[in-house]
Amino acid sequence: MITIGSIAILLYVAACLALATQWRAKLNRTEAPAISQHYLMLWMLGTFMHAVYLYAPLFHEHYLSLDFLSAASHIMWLAGLILLISSIRQNFESLNLLTLPFISLALALQILFSKSDNTGLILSSGTGVHIFSALLAYSMLMIAAFQSLLLAYQHKQLHARQSNTFLKLLPPLQEMDSLLFRYIGTGLVLLSIALITGFIYLENLFGQQVGHKTILSIIAWLVFSALLLGRWKYGWRGLSAVRWTLSGFGLLMLAFFGTKFVQEYLLSS
Repeated sequence: MITIGSIAILLYVAACLALATQWRAKLNRTEAPAISQHYLMLWMLGTFMHAVYLYAPLFHEHYLSLDFLSAASHIMWLAGLILLISSIRQNFESLNLLTLPFISLALALQILFSKSDNTGLILSSGTGVHIFSALLAYSMLMIAAFQSLLLAYQHKQLHARQSNTFLKLLPPLQEMDSLLFRYIGTGLVLLSIALITGFIYLENLFGQQVGHKTILSIIAWLVFSALLLGRWKYGWRGLSAVRWTLSGFGLLMLAFFGTKFVQEYLLSS
């Protein structure tokens, strides 16, 4: 299985280099090598190998490893899959170039340092829906956070009346803004499903070990809901949307990864 994971990393790196080469050619206004035009195929193969590495235990032993590093790898894999599917219809090269290195890094850290073993989480139908919707929500809102960083850069450069070739290669500001809110809206729906199924299928959500995780997740849900309400009622956009997005995402990551880090690396030591 480690070999499969290593192949996935090599494919991700090759896809990232091919995309970077394509972008460099655009920046220099030269013709890109033919291989750079096929970075989506390399990415697709990497995604498939990554999936085999992550989900083979689910089909063979009916358990899923969700320790700190494995969870990060799952979330980055899902984020990559979402972007890959989106890129088949519309190529978001800037967002892809920002995300691909983090997918590779997450998988490499899982392979090298993960504490996962055969005592991973055994899934039932109810908990499976909760976990998968939560992972999807984190992935979608992570993409929104990356998108907000690009939007912040775009706003800053335009506000300073500074232009460069990289800025010209980004989609128009209105399209970047609309894309951000599409990701946030979808992520909020998935986070709502995760919270609802958690209350239905999981016990003691406000217990000592997971209470802060539940509370922070609910606060993050409120932040993203307030952002969408502000967008609808007051037309919030631009840097205001960026700040709300990063605040909500920070709360969500603190809820999920902060809890796991404390439980696995601080309390267990």
